[in-house]
Amino acid sequence: MGTFISTERHEAVALVTIDNPPMNALASALLDELEAEIETLDTDDDVRVIVLRGGGERAFVAGADIKEFPSLRESAGEGGSARGIQKLGHRMDAARTPFVAAIRGFCLGGGLELAMCCDLRVCADDARLGQPEIKLGLIPGGGGTQRLPRLVGHGRAMLLNLTGEFIDAETAYTWGLVEKVVPVEELEAAALEVAGQIAAQSPHAVAVLRELARTTRDLPLEEGLRREADGFVRCLRSEDGAEGVAAFIEKRAPTFTGR
Repeated sequence: MGTFISTERHEAVALVTIDNPPMNALASALLDELEAEIETLDTDDDVRVIVLRGGGERAFVAGADIKEFPSLRESAGEGGSARGIQKLGHRMDAARTPFVAAIRGFCLGGGLELAMCCDLRVCADDARLGQPEIKLGLIPGGGGTQRLPRLVGHGRAMLLNLTGEFIDAETAYTWGLVEKVVPVEELEAAALEVAGQIAAQSPHAVAVLRELARTTRDLPLEEGLRREADGFVRCLRSEDGAEGVAAFIEKRAPTFTGR
C-alpha cells in the first residue's frame, strides 16, 4: 500500500482506491503514485481490467489540489498539475488494460477529467459531476476542454465549462457522460460486475478495440473502417481469435490468453 493508493485483487480485476481525505484531491504526489501503480498493473498479465474509485464516502475525486496552485504559477510553463493529469491520461490511453471508473459523491475538475480517461464510468446515484475551474478564473487543463465535448457534445461541454455548474448522475447518464447509474450501496458490486464481464473477454481483442477507439475517433469514416477491417484481421489471426472460434464451434467456454 502506498501513501495515497491501495489496490485489491478480484480475480483478473484490480480495484484501485484513491485515498486523500477528505475529498481525494489530486495532489502532484498522488498523480505520480497513481501513474506508477497503473504502470505496474498494466504490465501484469494477470490483470485484465483496472477499476478506479475514491476512498471515503464524499467523493470520487473533488478536483486537483488547489493548495498547490500558487506554487505552480512559478512552473506554469511546465504545465503544473494540469500537465500531470494529461500525462496520466496519455498513459491510460496507451495501456493494454481497460479502465472502469466507479464514481460516487463529487467528481469535479481534475476528478472528472480522470474519470473521462477511463473507458467506462459506473456512477452512484448520489454523484455530482462538473468542471468548476471557471469559478477560479481558470479553465480545465487536464482534458476537460477536449475529452468532455467528445463524450457529451460541444454545447453541453460548453455549458459545464462556462458556468462551472454541477450535474447529477441521471443527467450525466442522459448526456452520455456515464454509462450506468446505480444506488450508492451497489456501486462497487456494479463496477466489479462490468469489469468482470470485460475481463472474461480476449485481452488481445480488448486491446485492439481500445486502440481503434483512441486512434480513429477523429478520422473520416472511410479511413476508420479501413483500420477497423485491419483490426478484425489481426484478431482473426491471433491465438485468442482461433480459440474463440474453436470454442464456439465445439460449444465450450473459450480460454483466452491475450495472444
